[in-house]
Amino acid sequence: MLNWSKFTSGVFLVNVLAIIYDPVAKKVLIGKRENDPHMVNLNWCFPGGMPEYKEDLEYYLKHQVKLKTNLEIAVKKIVFAKTYPERRDFLSIYYYCENLDGIEKAGELFTEIKWVNPVEVIKYFKFSTSIHPKIAEFLLSLE
Repeated sequence: MLNWSKFTSGVFLVNVLAIIYDPVAKKVLIGKRENDPHMVNLNWCFPGGMPEYKEDLEYYLKHQVKLKTNLEIAVKKIVFAKTYPERRDFLSIYYYCENLDGIEKAGELFTEIKWVNPVEVIKYFKFSTSIHPKIAEFLLSLE
């Protein structure tokens, strides 16, 4: 196994995240986590996870969303990619997605999930991780 700690640039822990939007209800799905090993203050977040190397990123995004929410999603487009002031070696790629099928329920690492108005997402994330202005702008465009 490669010792990643010796790298000081160009190497990131990649996370793929789904901004799942219900265009009828005009709501976004978020999940609550506890004791995240990578982001100490992480609480509310978008569903997703770290991809493996065998398949495309979107494959793992769909898989992680299914594990955490019980939903089948359609991946529509990449919205934004960012690192965090709280953890610069952590890279998240945000995808706009829509629900295809399933009844939502919290699973794997999520203690709770809920649909919220896009403008409310910022309120939930305020004390856990930073929301980049581009993500905030995108969320407001869904209103």
